[in-house]
Amino acid sequence: MEETTPKQKLHLVMGGRVKDPRSLEFQDPESLHVVGVFSNYEAAEDAWRSQAQRTVDDAEMRYVVVHIHRLLTPDT
Repeated sequence: MEETTPKQKLHLVMGGRVKDPRSLEFQDPESLHVVGVFSNYEAAEDAWRSQAQRTVDDAEMRYVVVHIHRLLTPDT
């Protein structure tokens, strides 16, 4: 029997100060701002956009959406 319910896709939104605005290497990974974990990309994108717009004038602040579901099940 084929599974018909969609699999959960978790997304993490986090950010912090980067060493270089052209990279994703954070200056202090232990102090990253974890915005939250979201069960769909749309909600994660809304949270990311809110944080990114709040810090738009600071080139060294970077927020990202991490696709946790891809780390948990890399074959999907």
